[in-house]
Amino acid sequence: MANTRALVGRRKAVGDIRKITRTMELVATARFRQALARATGAAPYTKAITELAADLGAKALGVTHPLLETRAGAKNRLLLVVTANRGLCGGYNAAILREATARIHETETEAAVLHLEVSGKRGMTFFRYHGVPVEQSFTQFGDRPRYEDVVALANRYLESFLGGKIDRLDVAYMKFLNAARQAPVVETLLPLQKDEGGRMKDEQRQKQPSPAKVEFRPSAGAILSALLPETFKVRLFQCFLDAAVSEQIARRVAMKAATENIDDMITNLTREFNHARQDQITKEIAEVIGGAAALE
Repeated sequence: MANTRALVGRRKAVGDIRKITRTMELVATARFRQALARATGAAPYTKAITELAADLGAKALGVTHPLLETRAGAKNRLLLVVTANRGLCGGYNAAILREATARIHETETEAAVLHLEVSGKRGMTFFRYHGVPVEQSFTQFGDRPRYEDVVALANRYLESFLGGKIDRLDVAYMKFLNAARQAPVVETLLPLQKDEGGRMKDEQRQKQPSPAKVEFRPSAGAILSALLPETFKVRLFQCFLDAAVSEQIARRVAMKAATENIDDMITNLTREFNHARQDQITKEIAEVIGGAAALE
């Protein structure tokens, strides 16, 4: 027969854990709404400036820019891995690190030099455990990344790329597609590339008659020199915004599932306690009846 006192203690301990998971679920929900507002608010601007850069790059025939040039071989590559500072968010960190590890192995097979930088304590702990050297690590972005911090990081990447220290910049993060779907991806941000919308525009442009000649004031080179660095900064900032909102979604889902599992556990413990208490009462009644029968 189960010990009723032990069952009461277990049920109380599980109930205390439920309070924690439920609270974390509510906190994650509140933070998710804030992060979602920031991510969806910046997405139209990111899309518009990316398409503008792609469109200008296509119309400015004969004009090139270092940020658009793909370097043969890309021997020096930098991989930025964006993870969370905390756990308890399901498979969020594991999915990102899986994609990042695959890209690291791909770089090794191509005999390229990899410079690894990590944002988030979970990623730092992972690579430290596996003995992978990390050149730079960051913990200041969290669930509310500031544009000023991202711009400082982007300026360093631009300087390294234009100075020839790196030939390609990849970012591994959790891309936010919608509230029900997020996907771990590794995107190449440098050199700048046209998005799917830009490529579709190019295909449509090829099917149409040749457009009229476009006159740029100031020059096309000057416009691209001002626009392309800003495009890169905005796209990098969008990566951090997507990562922030995806982290809160993953944490909310994980804590909701944990709370529901605890509810089931409490139900089972209550049922087990009732059975144990019933058996105990039945035994006590039988002892009383047996004692009374012995006195007759």
